Amino acid sequence: MYLGVDGGGTKTALVLIDRDGAIRATHQAPGSYYLAMGLDALGTLLAGAVSAVLAKAGVAAEDLDFAFFGLPAYGEDTALVGALSRLPERFLPTDAYLCGNDMICGWAGSMLCRDGISVVAGTGSICYGERGGATARSGGWGELFSDEGSAYWIACRGLNLFARMSDRRTTQGPLYAIVKRHLNITEDLDLCAHVYSRLGGDRARIAQLSKWVTQAAREGDGQAMAIVRDAARELALMVDATRRQLGFAAEEPVAVSYSGGVFDNVGAMLLEHFTASLQTYHFGYRVHEPVLPPAIGAALYAAKRHGQPLSNAAIERLRAESRAPRRELDS
Repeated sequence: MYLGVDGGGTKTALVLIDRDGAIRATHQAPGSYYLAMGLDALGTLLAGAVSAVLAKAGVAAEDLDFAFFGLPAYGEDTALVGALSRLPERFLPTDAYLCGNDMICGWAGSMLCRDGISVVAGTGSICYGERGGATARSGGWGELFSDEGSAYWIACRGLNLFARMSDRRTTQGPLYAIVKRHLNITEDLDLCAHVYSRLGGDRARIAQLSKWVTQAAREGDGQAMAIVRDAARELALMVDATRRQLGFAAEEPVAVSYSGGVFDNVGAMLLEHFTASLQTYHFGYRVHEPVLPPAIGAALYAAKRHGQPLSNAAIERLRAESRAPRRELDS
């Protein structure tokens, strides 16, 4: 059996599958962003989550063939890679798992571990691709100065737009009323109390405010729509940077897919601009929906790294089972 763990800033999804492509159990835990919670807390969270998913399936840790842990920000501090990689030693044998960046989960699920590029836009954003054994990534430098096109990035741009509307530095559009209505405030500056005090500046909770921007865009707010278009362009730019790193030839087709809450929540409005932006860089892009969710992708990647990739029949079974309503598998 293979365990996939798709970590994220908002939630961590776990999926246990067998070699026949049956989903044996799923589980959802809180976010696993170690920069916000610390290594000790992350280790405790992973131990509890793995124990829970194994218990649901009625199996022991010894029954696992291999596991892959996709962790946000993994590999972005060389001094901590070893410590992060050792966290699963608390509950799994050292030869039964592998840790890596969570960007791999999105790629493995959307591309079925085949050559191509996948961009993830969730709480944060990042792009990853493979071609002929070569790997490359773009973006994902963190929320302070990167994560373009992510939910956090969209939310911060939206909060800035509300402030500018309040000050009359720009024309008030639907976003202004939407924010006040959701917060039930009469004084505009009470937005500061909500973000800095109630949310505590928390990255994942602020990211949830991106929904206000997309709601305003749907209600005809041109300035909010501009934020959505900018997000699409930034995500497309990550894909093209990854393509160039991988050395795709000028006329070579490039399979592209996507995952993450931004694509789920914004939907066709974002995808249309994302696809159009890609075509301005390279005519060979072939954009398709993700085949499998990232958490199942992590399990699929675990099987691959164990040297026992799943058969086509098993993958088809996974595709069928993933269409069933499983809340834990949502990105």
